[in-house]
Amino acid sequence: MQVRVTRKKLRFNPDPKRVIAQYSSLSDDTGHRIIQSVMKLNEDEVSTEISQVLRGYVKRHRNITRVFEKNFHRVNHLFEDLDIDPGTIDHNKKLLIGSYFTMEYSVEAAAFFNPSIVEHPDQSELHPGEKRIIMSFRATGEGHISSIVFRSGIIDKDNNLLFNERGRMLDEPQDVVKHTYDKKSFKSKLEMMKFYDKTLPPSVILDKLGDSFSYDELKKAVAKTEKNYKFSEIETLTLKQIMWLASSHYDIEFSMDTSLSERVIFPILDTEKNGIEDARFVRFEEDDGSARYFATYTAYDGSVILPKLIETESFYKFQFLPLDGEIAKNKGMALFPKRIKGKYAMLCRIDGASNYIAFSDDYTKWDDAELIQEPKYPWEFVKIGNCGSPIETDEGWLVLTHGVGQMREYVLGASLFDLDDPRKEIGRLRSPLMIPNEEEREGYVPNVIYSCGAMVNNGDLIIPYGISDFASTYASVDMEELLHALKNSG
Repeated sequence: MQVRVTRKKLRFNPDPKRVIAQYSSLSDDTGHRIIQSVMKLNEDEVSTEISQVLRGYVKRHRNITRVFEKNFHRVNHLFEDLDIDPGTIDHNKKLLIGSYFTMEYSVEAAAFFNPSIVEHPDQSELHPGEKRIIMSFRATGEGHISSIVFRSGIIDKDNNLLFNERGRMLDEPQDVVKHTYDKKSFKSKLEMMKFYDKTLPPSVILDKLGDSFSYDELKKAVAKTEKNYKFSEIETLTLKQIMWLASSHYDIEFSMDTSLSERVIFPILDTEKNGIEDARFVRFEEDDGSARYFATYTAYDGSVILPKLIETESFYKFQFLPLDGEIAKNKGMALFPKRIKGKYAMLCRIDGASNYIAFSDDYTKWDDAELIQEPKYPWEFVKIGNCGSPIETDEGWLVLTHGVGQMREYVLGASLFDLDDPRKEIGRLRSPLMIPNEEEREGYVPNVIYSCGAMVNNGDLIIPYGISDFASTYASVDMEELLHALKNSG
């Protein structure tokens, strides 16, 4: 049975004008030379130079001087090398030095894709049939480095998306808080996770630290050890795993005067330096009716992928957490929007080809998973995976899926699982729900449509989706028709 899909005309395209001011990493030798050159400038020369920089960039960024100051402090180690006390440098000279270690990065220049959609925390002052929403996107720029950006708007009574005007200036978080770790519990965590090789016990690193330590202190201890010790390949991997554990926890906070479309979650740590990929946001409701938002995503450092979790209530403050356990090793994890029989539930794909489900008392730790779907039809013979968190309906858990078939074509499917026991499949579409049409086949990665989360409104399933890893749009499907097709797909 073929289900009718209504594709919408609204399209989200990459915008090269959307830029943030980023730290620019330079070699120590270059950094030393720049600092020495600026230090030789007199007061008038410094004033002239910094004034020219501000004239060129102050209208492109919110509080660019704060960025310059932050990047000045990021290179304090270079001043130590030169035997210069950074505390003695006047304000304008600090700003000028910081500007040399700053660059613009066009967040959306290359692609704007793989969206998810959730209800906005604020549902006040709406007309009947309307719902305020938040959409997240995977935005990529130079080097195809991915970040998370947002749009907000309203779905009207006819299920048309009406978006708020975008803010003019993108903004990184004001505050980034990295955790302080207790040595004893950190070592215990490493042992429990079996992260390290026996030839490199944690004490090689941890003995250089106090009873409590920060991420930066651990990073310095690792760097110092690497200078004095020749590591084998397995030991080098172990070091990376130790740093991953430390870097997995951090918090960020955006200014209250930013619009949602101006907030950018950009890679901060080494473990995600090559991208934050495919965030699957979901509104999670507790048994008492309270709600918060989670997003599973993939951190990528250029060679290793790491599944992680974001938690927020307001979309101003975000907490980043590791996903631990035996099954937290692959892409595409998606959290259910509520507990099932007192436990958290997660969709995952631990073998790279099939859908699994896992249950846990702790939403950050996932050890056991059970197979619930394997590739069955030709359009999913390569692999099948989820397209975001399951959606609760009266008939069961609706799961949008992506299937990969001939010519590496990505299509969307749908399945229905039992509400009380989502290990049980009720129905599954024999044919794809959606395939790339002629307008959607061209892009950075051709023949791909992909979603990271849908929602129901006014009796329709609203599906935002990426187009060939380049742009995004959305479609709607009548829920009654879809559920009927799923229940009669056997």
